[in-house]
Amino acid sequence: MLVIVGYIIVMGSVFGGFALSGGHLPALFQPLELLMIGGAAVGAFFVGNNTKAIKATLKALPTVFKGSKYTKGLYMELMTLLFEILSKVRKEGLMSIEGDIEKPEESPIFSKYPGILADHHIVEFMTDYLRLMVSGNMDAFQIENLMDNEIDTHHAEGEVPVHCVAKLGDGMPAFGIVAAVMGVVHTMESVGLPPAELGILIAHALVGTFLGILLAYGFVGPLSGLLEQKLHESSKMFQCVKVTLLASLNGYAPALAVEFGRKVLFSTERPSFSELEEHIKQSKSK
Repeated sequence: MLVIVGYIIVMGSVFGGFALSGGHLPALFQPLELLMIGGAAVGAFFVGNNTKAIKATLKALPTVFKGSKYTKGLYMELMTLLFEILSKVRKEGLMSIEGDIEKPEESPIFSKYPGILADHHIVEFMTDYLRLMVSGNMDAFQIENLMDNEIDTHHAEGEVPVHCVAKLGDGMPAFGIVAAVMGVVHTMESVGLPPAELGILIAHALVGTFLGILLAYGFVGPLSGLLEQKLHESSKMFQCVKVTLLASLNGYAPALAVEFGRKVLFSTERPSFSELEEHIKQSKSK
């Protein structure tokens, strides 16, 4: 929603300011200039990226028009789920959660938290390392190193759309210049026309440069920054699971292990100690 609002502000400021200064808005409507700039940018996007990067970018772009799903409520769900699993381990032993981690969608514990269960990436990350804990063949240092490597891989994959969109935005001004040069060439080959008509052709050519810069810094470029912010948000879920499980491996009680996880969250979404405690108590009573 904020993306749409931002686009409206950009267009209102630029085109509104132009109109208020006495400019004629129809002169800026140059669909052929847009065709040259947009078509060249899309073509370069396909040339400069492999199939995997193209698919990842096309999949990521629709998410910029949605609000963040990483809310305080979702983090409390995650930490309460971890608390329940670790409490069961502490009371009944590691083997007691084998059924829960093998088929989380059928687990009575996981099914209480549909928001977490809907994110198959975080569920897979959690169950994989709980499975390693059940096996008992790895110490905390080995698991931590493996977790760090997997989180780095997740982050590297998430950065692919960010870089693709950023490069696309960086190329827009250059394609705007290409469109402007095409317009100048057309003007020069029409040099026999009256001065008034030549002036119109020159104006049309300059619109190409204008559109390239506007699209780059007002529309495409900001999307890469937003995608990067969403990537950092998604990484916090993995870090929360990581520190909570490692704290449990190092012998801390479930309540303290979950507190480790709470501390790594961004302050804007981090629940207070009492809020999390109350949420866990409510979950127990269900």
